[in-house]
Amino acid sequence: MTSQSTMGRANQKLRTRTAIVQAAAELSRTGREVTMPEVAKAALVSEATAYRYFPDLASLLQEAIAGQLPSAEEALQPVAGSVDPVERVAAATEFLLRHVLTRQGVVRAMIAATVIRPGGAAARPGLRFGLIDHALAPLDGTLGVADPAALTQLKQDLAVVVSAEALFVLTDLQGLDPEAAISSLVHTATTLTRAALPDRRRPGGG
Repeated sequence: MTSQSTMGRANQKLRTRTAIVQAAAELSRTGREVTMPEVAKAALVSEATAYRYFPDLASLLQEAIAGQLPSAEEALQPVAGSVDPVERVAAATEFLLRHVLTRQGVVRAMIAATVIRPGGAAARPGLRFGLIDHALAPLDGTLGVADPAALTQLKQDLAVVVSAEALFVLTDLQGLDPEAAISSLVHTATTLTRAALPDRRRPGGG
């Protein structure tokens, strides 16, 4: 009897935890603000219960969105046949920023958690670094060989531009509408990439 009771409690805890994670995952897809009270409400549990299973919103969201992010290869499938790093960076930048717009509630929550606890930044799910690496793959055998430091610098420069933070600076602080903000950041990212090419031209350019 004791064993059955213990198993029943364990199963109930698992169901509750699963409900909380699923509620967070579903909220993350809406683009709306994601908070622990909202997650608890959607999971039909109290906020205190949600906090018993997860110490903070960031740890919950890390689990909830695991597996939701596409791979860099999937994201850049439309330019898979291109060896032009400028074209590939443009595609990577636009993909990331549009992805951020559709899920900005969860993205903002994760950024806020990173600001409060910088030590947890490494666990923050993200697309940008994989996208940048994959977009610049055609340069591995050229710039990466001739001037690896320059390729590393380009990736660092792009990490500032190909980012949710850059998008929110333009929309929140400068008042740009999302389309204008995306256009501006694509322009910046491609300008940086073009300037870093060994001959300062796109492959095949005159």
